[in-house]
Amino acid sequence: MVNGSPLALPGQRIGLLGGSFDPAHAGHVHITDMALRRFRLDRVWWLVSPGNPLKARGPAPLAARIDWARRLTCDPRVVVTDIEARLGTRLTADTVAALQARWPGVRFVWLMGSDNLVQFDRWDRWREIAARLPLGVIARPGTRTAARSSRAARIMAAARLPEAQAGRLALAAPPAWVLINVPMSPLSSSEIRAARLSAARPDAGAPLLGVGG
Repeated sequence: MVNGSPLALPGQRIGLLGGSFDPAHAGHVHITDMALRRFRLDRVWWLVSPGNPLKARGPAPLAARIDWARRLTCDPRVVVTDIEARLGTRLTADTVAALQARWPGVRFVWLMGSDNLVQFDRWDRWREIAARLPLGVIARPGTRTAARSSRAARIMAAARLPEAQAGRLALAAPPAWVLINVPMSPLSSSEIRAARLSAARPDAGAPLLGVGG
């Protein structure tokens, strides 16, 4: 990184995985690894957001989430960044526009789980996002069927590429998207947070240790 910003070169294929990462966990690592392989990406940037507009409860402090995410992943192709906070963006459409303006020669791909495709039509200016860059959708437990039949998927049906063409997604002119089936991890940040809260109750025995051990 230079002055906190990731490095990127024209022509590189870079996947963008956004979210609160509250906390980052092995499931994030797994889908990142699958995205690197199946979409033939050079890098994946974890965009650790200041906050998610669709979530009522605020996340843990940004610095703590960044620190834990960096401890969790050791792949040099994965960059954990707070660039949304640096750019002053909160909405994905604004973040994507800012990144494309800063790195015009980079082939960005937006990465999401199939659970996010189910609600993609609720995202602010979601059609603009789909028109700006290809979407790489990774199957998540229990949401593959719902994702395929979601409102966004139906509207973007003509832009869907067969799974066999996932490796050329970064080169496709948007709108373009692929849903890939991969071995799935059941982990989710919300379940991890819920387990911590439950274990920390006075009637639940010894409190759960923090992520730092």
